[in-house]
Amino acid sequence: MSQLPPPSARLAAPAAHPARPRRRASGLWTVRAPISRRTYWVLALVGLFTPLVLWAAVGLWGGIDPVFMPAPLAVLAKTWTWATETGLLDDMGISIYRVVTGFLLSAVIALPLGLLIGSYRAVQALLEPLTDFVRYMPAVAFIPLVMLWVGIGEGSKIAIIFIGTFFQMVLMVAEDVRRVPAAQVEAAQTMGASRSELVEKVIFPSAKPALMDTMRITMGWAWTYLVVAELVAANSGLGYAILRAQRFLQTDTIFAGIIVIGLIGLITDQLFRLAHRRAFPWLYLKG
Repeated sequence: MSQLPPPSARLAAPAAHPARPRRRASGLWTVRAPISRRTYWVLALVGLFTPLVLWAAVGLWGGIDPVFMPAPLAVLAKTWTWATETGLLDDMGISIYRVVTGFLLSAVIALPLGLLIGSYRAVQALLEPLTDFVRYMPAVAFIPLVMLWVGIGEGSKIAIIFIGTFFQMVLMVAEDVRRVPAAQVEAAQTMGASRSELVEKVIFPSAKPALMDTMRITMGWAWTYLVVAELVAANSGLGYAILRAQRFLQTDTIFAGIIVIGLIGLITDQLFRLAHRRAFPWLYLKG
């Protein structure tokens, strides 16, 4: 009968299949992992300029009629002519005024209304079904009614942008308010907070970061309704210039107007993000 090796020898024996060290995943592909600011901006520039390079390649290829797809340089030249000779800055100014005014009117009414809908079930039952019903109606369908009710002046353009953003904003604000943890509300109630104090000092402050994100998103929607708004007897503005260029097949002007609107929207979005970081810096702390 063979003799077993002593326990010390058995413990010292190497494992038959040693564990292989795990390969460390790249930070770029780790879920929610932070990346350096330099990496972020490199990737952002790649994402922005890749479509531009592809567009330029299509233009250089020459297989597409410029009426359907003008080259980037042609669009850039048209934008310069528009800026120096035909009043691009004036068109930008009036469009920005219409969008910002319609957006601010929506926010002034939607914020308190959404706060009430998200805080009180009775208000939710009274107003949310109606808001859900109206928000699916296309804003362009209201143009004849707006012309009858408001006229064809600046008020009608602002009203269309208001209609396009208000009902969506109300529901998003209400949803942001409903996401406030119930534990916070219950703790305040235990400490004797009144209903108004719950809303003013617990629910609204807790929902502020989400509310600012909602404002940022709905500002983008306000810009998407600009062209629709400037269908109403307009004689200036970026949307009007795009619609006028469409009648004469001036595709370079259409592209120029779309790109200018996109650049204004990008700048606005980044300003909202900067304001969010400044207002709620603790949300961006690492670790």
